[in-house]
Amino acid sequence: NNSYPCAGGGEIGRAQVAQAEACGLEPRPDMNPILLKPTGDRGSQVVVHGKIWRNLSAREYYQHHDFLMSKVVESYERMASEFEFLVVEGAGGIAELNLRKTDLVNLGLAARFDIPVLVVTDIDRGGVFAAVHGTIDLLGARERELVRAFAINRFRGDPALFDKGVEILESKTGKPCLGVFPFASDIELDAEDSVSLDARQIRRNNNEPAIAILRFPRISNLTDFRLFGNVHWIDRPTHEALHSVILPGSKAPASDLAWMRARGLDRWVLDQHAAGVRILGICGGYQILGEAIEDPHGIESDERVCRGLGLLPVRTVLEKEKVTERVRAQTLGGHAFDAYEIHVGRTEEPHDVSPLAWVGDRTVGIRVGQCAGCYLHGALEDAAVVEEWLGFAPRSGLPKENAYHAMASWFEQHARADLVEILLPMDRAAVRHASSGSRSGPARAVLDAD
Repeated sequence: NNSYPCAGGGEIGRAQVAQAEACGLEPRPDMNPILLKPTGDRGSQVVVHGKIWRNLSAREYYQHHDFLMSKVVESYERMASEFEFLVVEGAGGIAELNLRKTDLVNLGLAARFDIPVLVVTDIDRGGVFAAVHGTIDLLGARERELVRAFAINRFRGDPALFDKGVEILESKTGKPCLGVFPFASDIELDAEDSVSLDARQIRRNNNEPAIAILRFPRISNLTDFRLFGNVHWIDRPTHEALHSVILPGSKAPASDLAWMRARGLDRWVLDQHAAGVRILGICGGYQILGEAIEDPHGIESDERVCRGLGLLPVRTVLEKEKVTERVRAQTLGGHAFDAYEIHVGRTEEPHDVSPLAWVGDRTVGIRVGQCAGCYLHGALEDAAVVEEWLGFAPRSGLPKENAYHAMASWFEQHARADLVEILLPMDRAAVRHASSGSRSGPARAVLDAD
């Protein structure tokens, strides 16, 4: 549910946006032809070429394999006609035998276009020998032929300690190892999904004010908070002293509001507000802070009206058409910043309260006392906006470009150059041009089918 609107329209996953940025390209729907946005444990909203297609259960999704594959192929062929080099990022494992006939995102596509395959495994999770050897051993002869190499990622300690492990795996699989890549905790990239909260997003830096962010089951766009250094992701009331409480984006705000009430978090937010803590809602969180969420078309549930927390004098009506838009906004203090909107719903904002920002001549969001809300994802990735809206200066954070350069250096340092050329068939002169940033080098693009 971490998505982003493309400049030409449509939404794709934030991971593919990061990959496009690293390639120096403007994100486009073909980079993520099928985006699955979970609506619960067993169903997803299916976004095809950037536009909502249908809500499907897992069983229904696989029944549409042929149609969905045709859309992936369309994207692949459009990208291949424009760029000299594509990276096709798989999802999950390549030896999921029960899904082989309906595979859109791994060897199903690789075999169709004879794409050389690199198997990457996470040694930090354990079981790396079984993962690499077992995966390749389960493949058919044609599929094994496509696998050119494997890589060991997220190794802690001296990579030389795994030299014997590499030797064993190369002997067992008959495939070379691209490299043993160390765990790089100092390289920060946008999180792909909420699973990352377990490992990376929980930070404690007591030099900054404590910020509590509700960990909704259907949280979306959690990349909004990368500048915060003292984050408390909570799923139940806490007695910690807090500077601010943030209700983040949600794929299903009415359902996440019911989750809040079941855990007493609705009352807790009201108590925090009464105690003078700043409250901020972004997108779905903004809707929850209002008086009601109306769902006349049954988009989210059969419940037509859901009572909100009532901290902001707004009502939201969920509509069939989704808003996906990038905007240039301005705070009341005059600071200009980039943001984006992705939401289903129209929120009527009263004219007799203070707005939170402006987009052109349109007011955006509202503030009532120490409580505020708006639809502007990405606003809190600007330190000046955080300072004006929440009253403190967050950690500066390194530009994303620095992280991409750091990752490129990390890869170059630990990868076998001869194997890179097997996977990426480019002549040495082209590689030198690309490394130096010359525009005469080969263009790159990223494709992720899921």
